[in-house]
Amino acid sequence: MKSAALQGPDGKLKSRSKLGALFSEIWKHRMVYTLLLPGLIWLLLFAYLPMGGLSLAFKDYKANLGIWGSPWVGFENFKYVFRDPAFLDALWRTLYINIIKLVIQFPFPILLALMLNELRMKRAKKVFQTILTFPHFLSWIIVSGIVINVLAYDGLLNSTLTLLGLPTINFLGSESTFVPMLLLTDIWKSAGWGAIIYLAAISGIDQDQFESAQIDGASRMQQVFRITLPNIMPTVTVMFILSVGGLMSSGFDQIFNLANAATKNVSEVLDVYIYRITFQSSTDFSFSTAVSLFRSLVNMILLLAADRVAKMLGGDGLFR
Repeated sequence: MKSAALQGPDGKLKSRSKLGALFSEIWKHRMVYTLLLPGLIWLLLFAYLPMGGLSLAFKDYKANLGIWGSPWVGFENFKYVFRDPAFLDALWRTLYINIIKLVIQFPFPILLALMLNELRMKRAKKVFQTILTFPHFLSWIIVSGIVINVLAYDGLLNSTLTLLGLPTINFLGSESTFVPMLLLTDIWKSAGWGAIIYLAAISGIDQDQFESAQIDGASRMQQVFRITLPNIMPTVTVMFILSVGGLMSSGFDQIFNLANAATKNVSEVLDVYIYRITFQSSTDFSFSTAVSLFRSLVNMILLLAADRVAKMLGGDGLFR
């Protein structure tokens, strides 16, 4: 009878007992939840409440009516988006650049972490790690200034070529050098910071495994491939899934500061496209919101797909 009462048609008793158990656990760990409260409030105010603005993608926004007073138009904005050739070009260009970054750039922090881990001099290891991490804290405005001073027509590199009697190269105004420049600057700026995550994973490996391998006569290279890499593979998998989930986001700050009129045909990715249609042409917030929503949905689909593939290949993935 008790079991029947718990599983009755209304389920009130069962849900009430679950709710009571939940509140009991929260009260038991109330100090932890108190510490989490400021972060949860910040997340609610700045991450979830602004999502209400996504309704602009389904409205014909009128500034005098506001977001909620503007009339609904359904999927009309999305129809206009997919009819725009510039959007389709920006879409494929974004995927092209980010797939190249994923293939070429993603392994660099892993390799850097493995090399730093193999340094036996702790002082040298700290010095190298500090030097390699420092570029992460520079804004793209500063990085672009450095790149322009080095690669401009009258910059350091071309001045050196002139002194050597060699022809100058138009690095900044050439479409063929723009994507390689994005890769090199992004690797220089982010590899050291990304290596910290893998170094943290390496530090958690049981040192008994290395000692046993040394006793068995394993070389340092064999220890890297047989012990270090397999142990950090869950971290590599998680970072790879997160990278795939950002394939539709190209890093607006980097491209906006390094691009110019001569490289417009290869530099207008989705982020730059959204900026242009929002602020540099006739302002249409509904149209730009539709593009942003489409980009976010594709990123979410890619994230879930990468997670599913990782699980199929025997990894843990992000979601249980």
